[in-house]
Amino acid sequence: MSSNTFDMERSIARCRVFLSLTAILAIYIDPTAPTLTRWLPLTGGAFVLNRYWVTVLLGHLTYSLALVWAQERSVLSPARLATIATWADVFFGAAIALVTESETSIFYVFFAFAVLTVGLRSGLSAALTVTAASIGFYILLTIAAAPENPHVYVMRAAYLAMTGYLVGYLGQERLNQEARLRALEGSAQRERIARSLHDGYAQALAGVNLRLESCRELFRRGQEADAVAELAELQSGVKREYDELRAYIRSLVERESTPAPVELHDGTQFSVRADFGGSVRFVEHVLHIMLEATRNVRRHARARCAVMDARTAAGELVLTIDDDGIGFPEGTAPPWSIASRVAESGGALVLGKDGRAGGHLLIQLPAA
Repeated sequence: MSSNTFDMERSIARCRVFLSLTAILAIYIDPTAPTLTRWLPLTGGAFVLNRYWVTVLLGHLTYSLALVWAQERSVLSPARLATIATWADVFFGAAIALVTESETSIFYVFFAFAVLTVGLRSGLSAALTVTAASIGFYILLTIAAAPENPHVYVMRAAYLAMTGYLVGYLGQERLNQEARLRALEGSAQRERIARSLHDGYAQALAGVNLRLESCRELFRRGQEADAVAELAELQSGVKREYDELRAYIRSLVERESTPAPVELHDGTQFSVRADFGGSVRFVEHVLHIMLEATRNVRRHARARCAVMDARTAAGELVLTIDDDGIGFPEGTAPPWSIASRVAESGGALVLGKDGRAGGHLLIQLPAA
């Protein structure tokens, strides 16, 4: 999840809490009585507490606070959390309509909120789907529970349909514009990278090729000493180009170069458990993450043993990497290569500590 998307989801979660608190106040001072009273003994009026609407609104407030907590703690993948929030918003919209529907009821805002958030996240198609579900819930509710003349509520459903289409259209345009902008930025970046590779490292490789040819010629003539000296210089040049290339690669993701480890710890004993499936691309993506994690433990952890576990649970892949090494210093950012792959898949990554020694990574990816 990008930082912009995370900020948007955090703002949506906070707005949901504000909406819930405002609704409690608005319904409390509402002077009208609810009208969907065929089965429920609903009462209303100014400063009247009805146990039905109080129960529903307190449930919505609890749900809103739980979403804020779940988002901050990353207990579920962002995609799964968004799906749960979308349909829970629709459900609560119908429940609030049931216990508050009247001339001044604000239940419409709850349906509109569900449509608005999904339109911002996913565009027109998803917004129309949620709009259709909201309208369906509302119409069934009024037909079943209205005491008389349920047709008078049709226009509210029509207003919701218009709102859903407009919000979905604007959300889709936002997504389209972001996609075009990313494509333009990607094209410009590829051009800069190609120019740098052509003018720098491609020329360096051409020089390496020429010097290797010179070494072959020196060996052919029996000038081994000159050939060895040339190879030593060539090795120094290749190492220098390697260091520059590594720094350049890290600069592409705006990361400072990190010093190479003093030594590689090949004595680390690894235990790997993997039980997951998916598309070829998804499996390859996960295996790349596991391979990079293995290399990081070897380079940096100084661990005697490490455990890697990958499994599918509740529609998502959960990957844990634990070792008994030096762990991550306070304030350390997650390994950038792994973090970028996790973000690309719409997953979540947490550096785990919980008072345990060693390094611990928890990665959650939506199954594909």
